[in-house]
Amino acid sequence: MTQFPVGRPVQIGDRAARVLASELARHGGPKSGLLVGAAAGSPALAAAIDALLPDDRLTVVAAGTTGAAALREHVERQGRWVAERTRVVESLDAAEPADVVIHAEALAGGADDAREVLGALSKVVATGGVLTVVVPATRLPSGAADEVERQAALYGVGSDLVLRNVPPVRIHRLRHTPAHHATASKLLPALRPSSVPLTRGMNIDSNGVAAAGIALGLAALAKAARPKSKLWLVPALAAAPVAAFFRDPQRDVPEDATSVVAASDGKVLGVERMHDPRFGELEFLRVAVFLSVLDVHVNRAPVAGKVVDYFVEDGGYAAAMKPEAEHNVAAYTLLETAYGPVAVVQRTGLIARRIVQRAPVGSLLAKGERFGLIRFGSRTDVYLPADKATPAVAPGDRVVGGQTVIAHWL
Repeated sequence: MTQFPVGRPVQIGDRAARVLASELARHGGPKSGLLVGAAAGSPALAAAIDALLPDDRLTVVAAGTTGAAALREHVERQGRWVAERTRVVESLDAAEPADVVIHAEALAGGADDAREVLGALSKVVATGGVLTVVVPATRLPSGAADEVERQAALYGVGSDLVLRNVPPVRIHRLRHTPAHHATASKLLPALRPSSVPLTRGMNIDSNGVAAAGIALGLAALAKAARPKSKLWLVPALAAAPVAAFFRDPQRDVPEDATSVVAASDGKVLGVERMHDPRFGELEFLRVAVFLSVLDVHVNRAPVAGKVVDYFVEDGGYAAAMKPEAEHNVAAYTLLETAYGPVAVVQRTGLIARRIVQRAPVGSLLAKGERFGLIRFGSRTDVYLPADKATPAVAPGDRVVGGQTVIAHWL
């Protein structure tokens, strides 16, 4: 019987539990899930059950030798629909490989303990599947977090910081064997727990929360240093527009499988067939979009696919709407898709000097999924195989990221 050494218990709240189960929730199925170390009535178990679809199956490994009976009783009380799709076992040895494996307890022991847990769990992850683990975000005197970070550098396909948990935790998703790009078409856009919801349809990206916090901190310092001066109003009044720049609205992604959506909000600068020496002899259809400082700057995947490469090209900082921007600093994210290679290029501009890309190589992106942003005015280019796509926009058109169809697959 496999036992799992963990350190001091870390409470996993409702929000952290939803992030733990996010890979289950975003997978359209049919899929198999394995939840390890959950107790009856725990938020992690509730989130995993909520993620189930009719053709899904969930196996739960009890958190200790005496917890299986209580877990079975709890599952039976959820009703026949849940009971038919959920199986409780007493140890990991009795579980079969699953598409999504979740360790429901935070790893807080030593590095050797964490390595043992991760090694055992990786053996029950199906080929191309995802292992989700959680560690305390506040570094306790323990090597578990360092070991998880080390493995995340090798196998990580995403991580999230959940500040609204006591204590805050960081959740890592690991993929030890490669996934097929076709799986991305079954996924919904991933949850971004670090974004702060303002309304049902509007969030503020974590970068905006940090920037607004810095502005308000400067205002407080200025007020304390010079109480009679109005200088503190400058950073205080700047906090709201800075936060607004990082707004992150919810978007309805078109369900049409042949559609390619805009990678960002903005104005179409050009639609052209071209070659790029970085990608060999293949001819591309390129749709370039300029983002003003008033546009939403969150970038989204134009198609469903697997991230197979990411690199940054050095260059200048010309105004993004000018031809010279072709040679600006740019980040290239290359996706493998059912229609061939697709590239999304985040280009800096005259004011934009910071590119954020959050999709590691090996991760799967759903169509319309957020994967990064560019700060303060910029440009995004979408490269599509020219012989398999036809444009649906023209220069001068306004597009909405994740929503406007910019091309169709033939």
